[in-house]
Amino acid sequence: MSGPIESQDYEDFRLFLEKSCGLVLGENKHYLVNSRLSRLMNEFAVSSVSELLRQLKLGRNPGLRERVIEAMTTNETYWFRDVFPFEILKQRIYPELAKEKGPGYAPRIWSAACSSGQEAYSISMGFSEYQQSRPGNLRDVQIIGTDISGAVLKEAREASYDSLAVARGLSLERRNRFFVQKGERWALRPEIKARASFREFNLMDSYALLGRFDVVFCRNVLIYFSVDSKKLILKRIAQTLNPGGYLFLGASESMANYSDAFEMVRCNPGVVYRLR
Repeated sequence: MSGPIESQDYEDFRLFLEKSCGLVLGENKHYLVNSRLSRLMNEFAVSSVSELLRQLKLGRNPGLRERVIEAMTTNETYWFRDVFPFEILKQRIYPELAKEKGPGYAPRIWSAACSSGQEAYSISMGFSEYQQSRPGNLRDVQIIGTDISGAVLKEAREASYDSLAVARGLSLERRNRFFVQKGERWALRPEIKARASFREFNLMDSYALLGRFDVVFCRNVLIYFSVDSKKLILKRIAQTLNPGGYLFLGASESMANYSDAFEMVRCNPGVVYRLR
């Protein structure tokens, strides 16, 4: 990338990003665009953001649009992030579902913006712990992980992590119980991996093919969207939930002013939102 981004090019790129995937860049994030796109632009021999936008419009480079979105998307993730959502599942939601639906029921859980799979697989590990403490209480759990980035979904499907990734949020006890060491990497055990499936999905697209869920994790995602997009996403999530279903947002995120379809349930620690 040669030189700073022109103001009009930055505005055009902001518009492209919001139209493509709903993500909203702040007014003075030129440095972020520079740092995130420089390697990609070198790879595609593109010298400026205006030239990049021109190529995106022409559509001659297969996969360029997806690569740009991937580069601009934050894929920060780790095991059992914030802890409380996984404890609320085990202490409140699973027992509630078992009581309402019976022991043969298998809850469906959606991990939206799942990145490389840590959240989805944390849910699976937590369910194994729940089954151990209450055998026969629920049949199993089905987890759907979605992300806009095909690259991170490939990692999620492989379910093999390096030592640094495994160390982030995972206790030694859980690591040794749920993973097998293979050389310098740690592979998730097949029974934990089998509960989760992954698909590419843009939160601004139709939710019709996702099916219905008992629980949705959409954590640390809405902060990147405009007010209107947040409202639309929450409306669509509400429509995918079964009656009385639950939604987890990020620890610093709030439902206020975006949706009245949910009621806040304080669980001490943490909160979860229940469909009214």
